[in-house]
Amino acid sequence: MKPHLNDTEKQLLLQIARNALIEFLTGERRPLPRDLPPALHEKRGAFVTLFGRNRALRGCIGRVEGVQTPLYRTVQEMAIAAASRDYRFPPVTATELPDIHIEISVLSVPHKIDSPEELEIGRHGIIIRKGGAVGLLLPQVATDRGWNRTQFLEAVCQKAHLPPGSWRTADLFVFESEVFEEGYAAG
Repeated sequence: MKPHLNDTEKQLLLQIARNALIEFLTGERRPLPRDLPPALHEKRGAFVTLFGRNRALRGCIGRVEGVQTPLYRTVQEMAIAAASRDYRFPPVTATELPDIHIEISVLSVPHKIDSPEELEIGRHGIIIRKGGAVGLLLPQVATDRGWNRTQFLEAVCQKAHLPPGSWRTADLFVFESEVFEEGYAAG
């Protein structure tokens, strides 16, 4: 996946995510920037990750494929979902807003791989499907945690609530993501 978004488009998406959080948490109306570029109207998947103080994870939710939703709208919706519907954390509050740091991952379309050896750490995110279970980990999870391929595959099994080693007989899909984030002075 070649870089798809330019710096202006990335900053607009970060602004859209920040404004969605402000409006959701405080009720303060934040209109969309005018004349959004065509790239932000493309139907693409994205994840929004929220970090609090000391870069502690506060929420991460996304949509793998854009379906019928423009990218800018997916980012709005996932920012609110990350703040309010990540079951691992209590909802983000308005008082936390100044400490919230936003990271966005814009995804390529996932494709099935025939062998786990095709999974490249640092390049690919992974989706596992087996029976009715599905799990996904973004590419940066493996690199941030220093995992090798096997550790990454075991972690995605755990995320899907599958027994260890299930990746050996499951359907595996990989994708790439374009990751960008706010500077810590944002707010």
